[in-house]
Amino acid sequence: MNWNEIPERKEKPNFENLLAVLRREVPDRPTLFEFYFNERIYSRVIPGPTPSEGSAWLRRFIQTFHRLGYDFATILLPGFQFSDPDLRETKETFSLNEGAVIRNQKEFDAFDWPNPEEADYDLFKQLSEGLPKGMKLIPYSPDGVLENVIRLMGFDTLCYRLYDDLQLVEDVFEQVGSRLVQYYKKAVQYDCVGACLANDDWGFSSNTLISIDALRRFVFPWYRQIVDISHAAGKPVILHSCGYFENIVEDIIEDMHFDGRHSYEDNIMPAEEAYEKYHDRIAIIGGIDVNFLCESTPDEVYARSKAMLERASDRGGFALGTGNSVPEYMPDENFFALIRAALDLR
Repeated sequence: MNWNEIPERKEKPNFENLLAVLRREVPDRPTLFEFYFNERIYSRVIPGPTPSEGSAWLRRFIQTFHRLGYDFATILLPGFQFSDPDLRETKETFSLNEGAVIRNQKEFDAFDWPNPEEADYDLFKQLSEGLPKGMKLIPYSPDGVLENVIRLMGFDTLCYRLYDDLQLVEDVFEQVGSRLVQYYKKAVQYDCVGACLANDDWGFSSNTLISIDALRRFVFPWYRQIVDISHAAGKPVILHSCGYFENIVEDIIEDMHFDGRHSYEDNIMPAEEAYEKYHDRIAIIGGIDVNFLCESTPDEVYARSKAMLERASDRGGFALGTGNSVPEYMPDENFFALIRAALDLR
């Protein structure tokens, strides 16, 4: 088999399959999920507009998801963000203290907070006109509650202020969280939106980024609101959160009521183990470790992906994908091998 050949779907999209997964049911066929690809994949699958070309590029983005066998496309609306992405250089690693702009009350008072009403919600109407029948859009936010607070304050400053200026910490979280709630509240009103993705990294490989008590006080209440708003609109919510999660899994399931969880690493908990422990309580989304996908052969990727689908075939609650996303350094043939494992079983 030519693993580097672009796979093509064999059937029409049907978002009901992802909904079945999020209800922890068995979908009609193996179902794929991905947060986002890399620009090389978009260019290979659907050559055309670049990200600078706005809605035309987003249509190509959607068509790439469609061509590869997905029942949805994720979308980030332009016009609303908390920090300038150019404040950090594009490089393999960066400090969580780079670009900090709120380190004290004076800087908090001077900060120009973004307006979530300025996000380009009209794009939902524009894109829905050309959306392939059976597909839906899944909006995500310009980083999450904790990620944006860390970007604005810097990780070190946040840690210090959690001990010496709780009021400042509470005020920054209030400003960020309330705006993200408003963003999702507006987004779920559109018929082309089938679910929401709440994207916010909460941990590293062995623990949470800040204490569990701090997460419960400053972060989780905002996601409880976001999930409640989306559920009230009849739309499920997927959590994308990297890092160690077992010490907050009850919060994720029982307090915030997420429908599915995305982002898994073999050195934290392999998707296979997570599925056996939690699939009857929360959908397991994606899960094939990115490091494994980068270092293995296409045959090994195909075999593990197929085995994961077979593990869930009569129990449901699983959508196949990478453990995080598709970075530039992931070999195309390995990513395509993962997709083929699902398409070959359809």
